[in-house]
Amino acid sequence: MVRSLRAAGRSDKHLDLQHYVGSPLPTLGVYTRDLEAVRRDFRTRHPQLLEADLHALTSALWEGTYFEERLLACLLLETFPRTWTGATWSLTGRWVDQAVGWGLCDTLAGGVISRQLAATPSRFQEVRRWTRSPNLWRRRASLYAMNRLVRAGELDRPFVIIRSLHRDPEFWVRRAVGTWLRECWKQDRPRTERFLLSHARNLAPIVITVATERASPAFRDRLRAEARPRRLKV
Repeated sequence: MVRSLRAAGRSDKHLDLQHYVGSPLPTLGVYTRDLEAVRRDFRTRHPQLLEADLHALTSALWEGTYFEERLLACLLLETFPRTWTGATWSLTGRWVDQAVGWGLCDTLAGGVISRQLAATPSRFQEVRRWTRSPNLWRRRASLYAMNRLVRAGELDRPFVIIRSLHRDPEFWVRRAVGTWLRECWKQDRPRTERFLLSHARNLAPIVITVATERASPAFRDRLRAEARPRRLKV
């Protein structure tokens, strides 16, 4: 698989990709379609895997040199959900602090972690604790872990995470708060509007901009007006 990734790499794209996804790891410049081709080929040749083999394989990829190796580790874990156990949850939980950059963080948390959480809701309290992590990428991951719940229209727990992080000082966390408010908007507009209006004074501009991408100009203007500090009358 590593040989396939390196063969598919584009020397004219790798630096642009590394900058784009914000990864400290070097990139090969592999297109998404080529990553998917490697994953599909492996799935065809190995329709079933033992837990120990899946964990050993993906751990070896995760410890590799390139960004795409870690990305493929995430994709392969997501390919074999019937093989998952509690050890899979522990493994991916350990990876979160190393998932630096939005490209890797969002793939890991929004994919295999989100699916595991949806399958075992009791893990929510652990994800909620991630919102207090000193690592900004773990805090961002707690938002992307809500992916499956939001898509299913189950918004109670996602709003708990959003409420915990809506005043976060880090840009990449605030950006994710905006993203998931926008996705909640698609599922329940009135509830999301109420949240935005009630918390407007504490929302960073990037949160408002992203969260209201689907909103009317009138609502966006109203929200921004609510967000401005009011002058005290003397």
